[in-house]
Amino acid sequence: MRKLILTAIAAITACSISGCATHTHAPSTANDVLDVVATTPIIADLASHVVGDRGRVTGIMPLGADPHSYEPGLRSVRNIANADVVFSNGLLLEEQSLLKTLSQSRRPDVPLVPLAEQAPRFGAQLLPLVENIALDTIWLGMRVSGTGESLGAQRTSSVTLAVRNVAGPGDAAAYITSTFGVPEVLFNSKDGLDTADATVLPVDAHTHVSWAFSKPGVYTIEVEALLDAKVPVGSTTITIAVGVNPHTATDIVDPIVVDHGHIDITSDLDTQQVLLRGDAPVGTDTAYDYDPHRTVLFVPSSVLQQIPADPTFKFLGTPGNETYLLPQAVLGKHVHGEVDPHVWHSVKNTIAMVRVIEETLSAVDPSGRAIYREHADAYVRELEDVDKQIRALMSSIEPSRRQLVTTHDAYGYFGTDYGLNIAGFVTPNPAVEPSPRDVIALTRTLENLQVPAVFLEPKLAGRAGVLTETAARLQVEVCTIRGDTLDAEVSTYLELMRTNAMSVSTCLKS
Repeated sequence: MRKLILTAIAAITACSISGCATHTHAPSTANDVLDVVATTPIIADLASHVVGDRGRVTGIMPLGADPHSYEPGLRSVRNIANADVVFSNGLLLEEQSLLKTLSQSRRPDVPLVPLAEQAPRFGAQLLPLVENIALDTIWLGMRVSGTGESLGAQRTSSVTLAVRNVAGPGDAAAYITSTFGVPEVLFNSKDGLDTADATVLPVDAHTHVSWAFSKPGVYTIEVEALLDAKVPVGSTTITIAVGVNPHTATDIVDPIVVDHGHIDITSDLDTQQVLLRGDAPVGTDTAYDYDPHRTVLFVPSSVLQQIPADPTFKFLGTPGNETYLLPQAVLGKHVHGEVDPHVWHSVKNTIAMVRVIEETLSAVDPSGRAIYREHADAYVRELEDVDKQIRALMSSIEPSRRQLVTTHDAYGYFGTDYGLNIAGFVTPNPAVEPSPRDVIALTRTLENLQVPAVFLEPKLAGRAGVLTETAARLQVEVCTIRGDTLDAEVSTYLELMRTNAMSVSTCLKS
């Protein structure tokens, strides 16, 4: 797996603007005004500093929007259609529907530049996205691998993983719980299956999924993969033993039983197969493919949960009744690849993105080259000052107390750059009661590392029961950290980094 990740990083780093950019646009009311569109509030802020008064920057996402799940509206389409240049984060941070809108609504001559993917040319360091949560059960997701070049797949292509049939003693469903606790149903056999019972993923991406089964027994789920919703690229049938002995309950002779670890229902575009791709076996350096015809996925009785009273979960059945619920482990609609897209939590990486913006604007508007250079140089000096401030604040924390526990796995770059250990993250999933092991693991993490504080993003504060209750019991302070967006209170990137650094420093030293 590590070899695959490093290969992906190398491929991204090798891109040039001409080779990796697509195209798009924003609102232009005058021909002599450079119109720039940016996907996220953070990227819009970076672009504004380089553009200055020479152009107009329009952000697609409003303040506070979650870039992992934001869907564009008609105004976004109009802005994109009028833009002279468009900047995105890239690395699959943005929702695929937005990426398709950026590509399809553009004028052919307008560059679409994924800043995080271009930034390594100016010294940015990309990190593999490491997901190593220990679970009592399987972490079962969905994935698309391979390039699909032989099938004509493009950068904006997607794969539909459609559920064609479910057989078993009860109903089966899969869904994603958003960052704010709202479920999005992917398929549900309770109300019959149709074309809507499917998951759509970008090429080379995967996502986390919750699975629910209404009764114990053996279930078979038939899955078909379609490239761009029309080209068949394989199908298979997955066998799942729920609350019964996986070794004897099925007709499979000498089954391979998988009962823990990260495993994905995977559409491999290069082999045109649908298979089960799991964690690498001990001593190997590649992902492991399980033959679905010989494999049984085991869901133990320990995952029994009461269906929440929240009406948004009524698709699972009557509130209070029990269901076998396999959690998605990471809260939020996280569709991503193998490289961590949260690159802006390193100021050095952000400086590299600013240089990509400067280079792109100079290419689009050569007569403004000197102005863009002047603006970028001035902003980089501010960024370098903030970087020094953050390093000073982090170095003032006693090394043993530099432990970061959050509710969002988005701070790997911050930890790497500023000497913090990402001690763990706890996801407040309102549909899943934490297991005793979850609570014990969190308790031991906070106790053994003597963590003085845990950190919540502002909008998650009301849903972080396990984290806040455990912290209160251990007399651990609960503090604020900001992640993927700006808001009315912290409306610029410089404020974001200063605010986070001050909060981390103050709370970990207290």
